[in-house]
Amino acid sequence: MKQAVFDHEGSRIRWTEAPGAEPARVYLHGLGSMSAVYHAHIASRPELAGRHSLFLDLPGHGLSDRPSAFGYTLEEHADAVAVALDEAGVRGAELVAHSMGGAVAIVLAHRRPDLASRLVLTEANLDAFPRPTAGSSRIATYEEDDFVERQHARVLEAVGPLWAATMRLADPRALHRSAVGLRRGSDPVMRTILEKLPVERVYLQGEHSGELPGRERLEAAGVRVVTVPGAGHNVMFDNPDAFAAAVAGRD
Repeated sequence: MKQAVFDHEGSRIRWTEAPGAEPARVYLHGLGSMSAVYHAHIASRPELAGRHSLFLDLPGHGLSDRPSAFGYTLEEHADAVAVALDEAGVRGAELVAHSMGGAVAIVLAHRRPDLASRLVLTEANLDAFPRPTAGSSRIATYEEDDFVERQHARVLEAVGPLWAATMRLADPRALHRSAVGLRRGSDPVMRTILEKLPVERVYLQGEHSGELPGRERLEAAGVRVVTVPGAGHNVMFDNPDAFAAAVAGRD
């Protein structure tokens, strides 16, 4: 495990790292998740093994610290990831990112273009104010103290055992602020940034999640959109073969 200080209080963002060839692949998880849990089984596959790989836990999540004064906006998450990559000496990485992590990756590539050479986004949040059924929207409907003191346990029970297994490791206040920040989106909004990024961009949409809004416009901007058969939001679990092929550039 490696770590780097990302704020003025000495808080540390942490990651596990596997050596290998460059460019590095940096794996970013979604809201209430952990990178290694969602991506280590993919990175170890024969078509992907042997590449320098980093599994980062965003602030407030997994192994990383959870400072109470941190805002947990998309920009702050992206800046913390940048600190980790600077500490690791990574440049021009492939960012493999899921859900909220995809939004963070987009903002990171915009703010620090030297750190990203390619994006593989799995059902990344592209717009502010996502549909009310989205997990982030549900969490963000509560006031922060109400969520921390009363609603957190109910949400853990409602999301089911898979998501709850990692969500229970996230700090409740960090979880709420991250959800609020994700719902608010970035400025410019993530979709606008993604359309203009001058790097290879792949967007994976699970078949069971329905049609991706604005797909034609994304494709016109050069984003390769792949609908993954037999998959929902967690493509890397539902169809790991297709997911690994997309990361490897063989889809």
